[in-house]
Amino acid sequence: MEIKVFVADNSHLSYAEAICKEIEESAKESKLGLAKRTPEYIYGKILSGKAVIALTSDGEFAGFSYIETWGGKSFVANSGLIVARKFRGLGLAKRIKEQTFILSRKLFPDAKIFSLTTGAAVMKMNYEFGFRPVPYNELTDDPEFWKGCEGCRNFDILTRNEYRLCLCTGLLYDPKEHFEIHHPGE
Repeated sequence: MEIKVFVADNSHLSYAEAICKEIEESAKESKLGLAKRTPEYIYGKILSGKAVIALTSDGEFAGFSYIETWGGKSFVANSGLIVARKFRGLGLAKRIKEQTFILSRKLFPDAKIFSLTTGAAVMKMNYEFGFRPVPYNELTDDPEFWKGCEGCRNFDILTRNEYRLCLCTGLLYDPKEHFEIHHPGE
């Protein structure tokens, strides 16, 4: 089965509910810190050209990720990486992450890219792209970013620690630390 990974456009709006459902179900199953999103939020990412989607050759939803800018576009978050359960174990998350990273670098070449995750597989992928672990104070201080964590099961931990630490690891890619874009597998 062929699965294509590419930047989503308005023809993919119909997948928003499936994306939200997959995020919610995965958060429950895995006990990981995945923030819930609404279909309207996903629509916005798709319509603004800031989303990557994976579809089978017959149009079945297989995965998704999006980017968001913070701090006057000096930071870009790679967020919402999800692979539908049926398609896990095929290396699809890495392909989605790669396209999300490329999209981030294309749209915002000078921005620092960051990711928050509790998942070992996502941490490993981020390391391969040149991300490094950082304390939260090296991430954006934009209060709107941290509002996005409100839908996470671990939000109380973040607030108890005054937004300085949580269960997620903060990972940062600073383009000034790299001479060229790193593409894993090349």
